[in-house]
Amino acid sequence: MGATPSSEGSPAASAVRRRTRLTARIKDGLQDLSIQLTLLSHQVGAQLDLRDADLECLGLVGRYGPIGPTALARRAGMHPATLTGVLDRLERGGWVVRTPNPADRRSILVKVVQEKEAEVAFMLSGLDLAVDEVCSQYDDADLMVIVDFLMRTSKASRVATDDLAENGQPSAATRCPQ
Repeated sequence: MGATPSSEGSPAASAVRRRTRLTARIKDGLQDLSIQLTLLSHQVGAQLDLRDADLECLGLVGRYGPIGPTALARRAGMHPATLTGVLDRLERGGWVVRTPNPADRRSILVKVVQEKEAEVAFMLSGLDLAVDEVCSQYDDADLMVIVDFLMRTSKASRVATDDLAENGQPSAATRCPQ
């Protein structure tokens, strides 16, 4: 009787191993990117005399604002009382202003002071230029794939964050966004 070919050496098994390795490299790259961006944020905060949480909230207000404090606390994963302290510091530093909500005069909205937003942008300009250089090395089709990957990965991260915040543990059925 002849030996049967092993499925471990088959082209399909080889493709599975290659994909597993590539996926692991992507996860490693994302972890490294996360660490580097955290370190950069820490340096920016130190240069601007902002705590890490303050800089994160400032970034959220800049991205999603004007925004109400409750919505900001939810996005930041902070207790509302903790966020109040952050907003007090940011307002004292001239980074944000609280204004009446035109849709509901009983509530307020928080928005970034534009001049201060420019200070943060200046601190991040080195990264901005470096990313421009990296992107220049890809064609438009590749950039579209990268944008899609980043959007889906960001959404997956939000889902995982929300699941962890709501359940106190990772969801066993974390959804992969389409």
